[in-house]
Amino acid sequence: MPITFENVGIAVRDLDAAIAFFTDLGLAVVGRDTVSGEWADTAVGLDGNHARIAVLRTPDGHGELELFEYLHPKAIETEPTQPHEIGMHRVAFSVDDLDEALAVAARHGCHPLRGVATYRDVYRLTYVRGPSGILVMLAQDLTKG
Repeated sequence: MPITFENVGIAVRDLDAAIAFFTDLGLAVVGRDTVSGEWADTAVGLDGNHARIAVLRTPDGHGELELFEYLHPKAIETEPTQPHEIGMHRVAFSVDDLDEALAVAARHGCHPLRGVATYRDVYRLTYVRGPSGILVMLAQDLTKG
């Protein structure tokens, strides 16, 4: 059975703020909608499901994020995910210039959790806490360039 990766879905507190963060990093909005109705209730498993959504795509066309801002039921605030917790961990992006990406993230109040690391002279990478507490890994391939 062939299988194709579609996207990663992330519930956010403020859809517009999340869109601003990810588009500033270089993703493009490919669609926005408001979803609700019986089909949405069935698909998601929530009665009265009503959400604003946006789909964003990486410039290479291979990765997508689907962001949701729940209107109903009311979104449940949780503690931000820690790097060692079981479950959805992080979303990762390769960038050409890590310092430039970190400057973009900083404009949104998002900074490295601890600092920037170098892995075997192959990658410079870090985790930042993005909008709505999303863990975002940014990595620069040092072997390119």
